[in-house]
Amino acid sequence: MPASEAGALAGDAPVIVIPAFEAEATLPAVLQRLREVLPRATVIVVDDGSRDGTAAAADAHGAVVVRLPANEGKGRALASGVRAAVERGASAVVTMDADGQHAAEWVPALLAPLTAGRADLVVGARRRGAGPMPWPRRLSNWLSSTLVSRALGLRVPDSQSGFRAFTRGVAESVRPLGARYEFETEFLFLAAHAGFRIAAVPVPTVYGGAASHFRHGADTWRLSHVFLRHWRTIAFGPRA
Repeated sequence: MPASEAGALAGDAPVIVIPAFEAEATLPAVLQRLREVLPRATVIVVDDGSRDGTAAAADAHGAVVVRLPANEGKGRALASGVRAAVERGASAVVTMDADGQHAAEWVPALLAPLTAGRADLVVGARRRGAGPMPWPRRLSNWLSSTLVSRALGLRVPDSQSGFRAFTRGVAESVRPLGARYEFETEFLFLAAHAGFRIAAVPVPTVYGGAASHFRHGADTWRLSHVFLRHWRTIAFGPRA
């Protein structure tokens, strides 16, 4: 990261992007806590074709609302939100979920490696051991993280985490095409291939509240296609 970019990060509040689908019940608490922890941050909520009061809840809590006309998937919502953040001049972008699984208190920890100039993309890594993460997610998370780590030649302990922070350079350059949860895994591959430095910081594992929109069959199939596209680096390492 150029020194000038690190300096800008240190002085600017981040733009926080939250993809949201029918999150009326959980989103207000997420936004309220963000305002308490990061009062200067700009928050963009991307309403992914919700049929409930998600957009109204976001607007009531002072967020910028980007509305998609239909449910297009988390990947498309993230892409729309990141584009909006860049258009607003973001020097750093934080992505987090609308269901309360990502604690606002940990946003500064994600940003710290960026402002110190040690990383361009930081992933909030949850613990997979005994605890609140359901075992099917632990299994898929372990497999995905193992394959991503092998391909990138660095340890990525939670490749499926959507709690991330990255620089404007990453936001402008890394543009996966995936529509759903495969977007986040492809994001890591593309960022690494572009030469951006990736780091991870531990964050709490929080489950409960809203049901996940992850569809184990369809979304696992989509993830498998990402790994197939990158099979060579998975098999032979990042120099293949």
